[in-house]
Amino acid sequence: MARVTFPFGPQHPVLPEPLQLILTCEDEKVVEAKPRIGYMHRGIEKACELNPYKNNVFLCERICGICSFIHAEAYCEVLEKVMGIEVPPRAKYLRVFWAELSRMHSHLLWLGLFADGFGLESLFMQCWRARELVLDISEFTSGHRIIQSTSVVGGVRRDLTAEQIHTVRDLLQRFREIYAPLFPVFQHDRTIKSRTWGKGLLPKDVAWKLGAVGPTVRGSGWAFDARMDGYAAYGELGFEPVVEDGCDCYARMMVRAREVWQSWELIQLALDRLPAGEINVPVEKNPEGEAFHRAEQPRGEVIYYCRGNGTPHLQRLKVRTPSFANVPTLLAMLPGCELADVPVITLSIDPCVACTER
Repeated sequence: MARVTFPFGPQHPVLPEPLQLILTCEDEKVVEAKPRIGYMHRGIEKACELNPYKNNVFLCERICGICSFIHAEAYCEVLEKVMGIEVPPRAKYLRVFWAELSRMHSHLLWLGLFADGFGLESLFMQCWRARELVLDISEFTSGHRIIQSTSVVGGVRRDLTAEQIHTVRDLLQRFREIYAPLFPVFQHDRTIKSRTWGKGLLPKDVAWKLGAVGPTVRGSGWAFDARMDGYAAYGELGFEPVVEDGCDCYARMMVRAREVWQSWELIQLALDRLPAGEINVPVEKNPEGEAFHRAEQPRGEVIYYCRGNGTPHLQRLKVRTPSFANVPTLLAMLPGCELADVPVITLSIDPCVACTER
């Protein structure tokens, strides 16, 4: 039996992330996987100590472009906890609106890349076609397609008019017409099932023990979602997490595919219940004290911790991103799999190494 050790990544057609896995194989079977990270570091946490705290909203948005709004929202909410600021109800609903748009576009981007990993180029293009409508809504309501820059400490900087809401509803209906035929393809296609069923098994107890988050843990049967804490307006929208119990790549894929529909419904509900009133409150004081906040990124729970000393500059900002929690689960999934399944299993956790290393 031939035993060989070789690198997978950090440059690979199926893995556009700076993560390297050192794989040891016996013939075509992976018997060991070790990570090698540290290819990207931007010093964002240290930079947040050098800027005035209000400017850090724009910096935190750039920790991850795909999850940009939720990074900004989580940063604002942890500061609002420190300073005891009550955000207006309308701003809370608008935060849900932009956060769920971000989740939709992230999941659609991933679904397209996942399909591309199987060689299903047409499905890849159709997923990204649906994503374009989501980005159109983002640009129409925030002025930007990816990095919305609408969250501020104390609320949001942009409002939605009645005319905008009407247009958004029309675009959401068009999105439904495009995505509806794609969902059953992911659900029932024979090729997709052959590449995902029983692949990358992460048993329920192992997922919890290793601290998995997001679709990775919900695909293993755990109803664990930071939105259940009720931050922003989630506590008023009857939110329930999407859970699958297959514990494999197929289950993790279906969590994301179903969450696209759930985000679509949450956006509609947020617009239906959007309260009248102000969209932000003036913030003149400086943060003093410390706080901790959890939010749900498309990839899972992100944690923000900050400590202020009464000056415009934070004494400490610490961010823990979901891919940091999910990489150990990947190392548990790979041993025992076929070499050809490594790209699919790796993609199934939707790794974002750039935001993890910062």
